[in-house]
Amino acid sequence: MQNLSRPSTLLVPILAALSLVMMLVLMVAPTKAASDDTPIKIITFGDSLSAGYQLAQGQGFSDQLQKALDESGAKTKIVNAAVSGDTTSTGLARLDWSIPDDTDLVILELGANDALQGLPLDRTKANLEAMIKRLQERNIAILLAGMRAPPNMGPDYVGEFDAIYPKLAKSFNIPLYPFFLEGIAANPALNLKDGIHPNEQGIAVLVKNIAPYVLSIVKQLQD
Repeated sequence: MQNLSRPSTLLVPILAALSLVMMLVLMVAPTKAASDDTPIKIITFGDSLSAGYQLAQGQGFSDQLQKALDESGAKTKIVNAAVSGDTTSTGLARLDWSIPDDTDLVILELGANDALQGLPLDRTKANLEAMIKRLQERNIAILLAGMRAPPNMGPDYVGEFDAIYPKLAKSFNIPLYPFFLEGIAANPALNLKDGIHPNEQGIAVLVKNIAPYVLSIVKQLQD
């Protein structure tokens, strides 16, 4: 009599071998962090200082930073999500829909307009804190860009405002670029006629200063 059970018996080791192959394929499938071909997606999330206010195409912060990172060999894609006039309140209100889920790093640059308007310090701190928490909950890395209040706001306001950024960076264990306009503020040659916003040369100084901070985070995300 013909043994009808033989074919099904032979299928057992074949199926087992196929299952093992599939497991191995899944184990070695490249993740985003491990893939050399997948760029790190960076969102610049701020106000007019990083939006490219009154600057030509290619001269703004995002464009010049992208060029600097490209020249360094880092594989990144920068998206400019800065909006002129934003305060920390308006930034918080648009955070969720402005930052897509595939974002790896956010350069958080907000607070200058809060200081210029003399907004309550506790509100500024609370808004920045809420943004940091939301981004961390989504496993998005953050580079916090520090800001300083103008001297005419008085020493008490200036002291408390300036301290917000290092305190938040320490509390949430995130990198801090101490002052976004370092080497640029109050230098007429590096600012537009309004004396507030960096010109093309000012942005170049900013990018040169901040690029090492960004590259350090990109390297960590790729490792």
